[in-house]
Amino acid sequence: MEAVQLMSTTTIKASSNNYNDNSVQKIDLTPWDLQFFHIGSIQRGLLFRKEKNTEYCQIEHLQHSLSSTLAFFPLLAGRLAILEHHDNTVSSHIVCDNKGVPFVHAAAHNTTVADILQPKYVPPILRSFFALNGVKNYEATSQPVLAVQVTELFDGIFIALSINHVVADGKSFWLFVNSWAEISRGSLKISKFPSLKRCFLDGVDRPIRFLFTKELEKEPSKNLQPQTRPVRVFHFTKEKIADLKSKANAEANTDKISSLQALLANLWRSVIRCQHVEPHEEIQFTMPVGVRPRVVPPLPEDYFGNAALIGRVTMKAGELLQGELGKIALEINKMISSQSDEKVKNHYESWARTPRQRGVAYSNTLNVGSSPRFNIYGNDFGWGKPMAVRSGGDFMSYSIVFLFAGFEEGSIDIEVFLPYEILEAMGNDPEFMHICHSE
Repeated sequence: MEAVQLMSTTTIKASSNNYNDNSVQKIDLTPWDLQFFHIGSIQRGLLFRKEKNTEYCQIEHLQHSLSSTLAFFPLLAGRLAILEHHDNTVSSHIVCDNKGVPFVHAAAHNTTVADILQPKYVPPILRSFFALNGVKNYEATSQPVLAVQVTELFDGIFIALSINHVVADGKSFWLFVNSWAEISRGSLKISKFPSLKRCFLDGVDRPIRFLFTKELEKEPSKNLQPQTRPVRVFHFTKEKIADLKSKANAEANTDKISSLQALLANLWRSVIRCQHVEPHEEIQFTMPVGVRPRVVPPLPEDYFGNAALIGRVTMKAGELLQGELGKIALEINKMISSQSDEKVKNHYESWARTPRQRGVAYSNTLNVGSSPRFNIYGNDFGWGKPMAVRSGGDFMSYSIVFLFAGFEEGSIDIEVFLPYEILEAMGNDPEFMHICHSE
């Protein structure tokens, strides 16, 4: 595989030909948004295979369709503003000023689709397929909110997007990608319009003021820095996931445990087992819990912004490893189910009173991101559905896994960012690999 060659960089601005709510010029940020100030972008890319005799990689076409799509998402072509106040606090909002989105056209003509999909570990070259590497979200006062890089391969194409996490969560990210693919296929309008109005609860002053320093103190971590951390993808079939769900529910004497909760419990146990954590040590499992349907009244399904809080399960390592799978899965189920309207709003109001940033890297914590419910394989830009989805690795300074729908219906891919020795141990863990096909 060769280094990536830069072909061109073009600034794409939102077209005025489609719907654009000109009344939306300034968007204040909520506690759900501001908690991500100090980390990096959401980076996801789609891998497509080049079909014979098909001129699918039409860079100008992708640029034009991106411009048309941005008209429905004006905040993605804007920038952040950070205002300083006399009491040493700051506030922040999105300015929809259409400064544009960088569109990078690149090439790696000696890299094949198989080079990306077949190795046990995701090849390091993949990181260079993404823009905004090393850029923190708060830097979007001068850096773009969204950046796109399209890299041509020997027999394929990789379309990578980096979106500022202050501006959008995973659900919003894929709403935009789905819309771009829809317009790229020839639609004049999108089927799902984003709801751009942010959610502010009564009694919470806006804009929210908070103390801001560019660097957060980090606890010493056992993990590697993101640019050197290996990445491995584990694949789970629909049938194996169903078996795991049945086992977890039978052990817990319930029918409440979902397929995903059973799978996550099995994953967590394997990670802790392979890390050789002492039984008395405290461990933590965190994952985002979507709140759109949980607040009363519920937020619009296509609410564009962050609408999730971080749920946590904490226990001793010995409890996790000695307990049955069903018991662990049920704890995850209880954590998710407990996120009621009252709890969500209490968390929101508490953060507004005492703002705190994410970014501290804690040992013995497994962080889960993304969701297999997002529409990945419906993203046909005009030449068929993607072969796979892969993440950039820029913001991970702690142990993290990403969940995606697999290529086959009902299957799930788990992309794991952990030190090499742990990933190797997981690949040799009989209890984990019994239900897994490692890509």
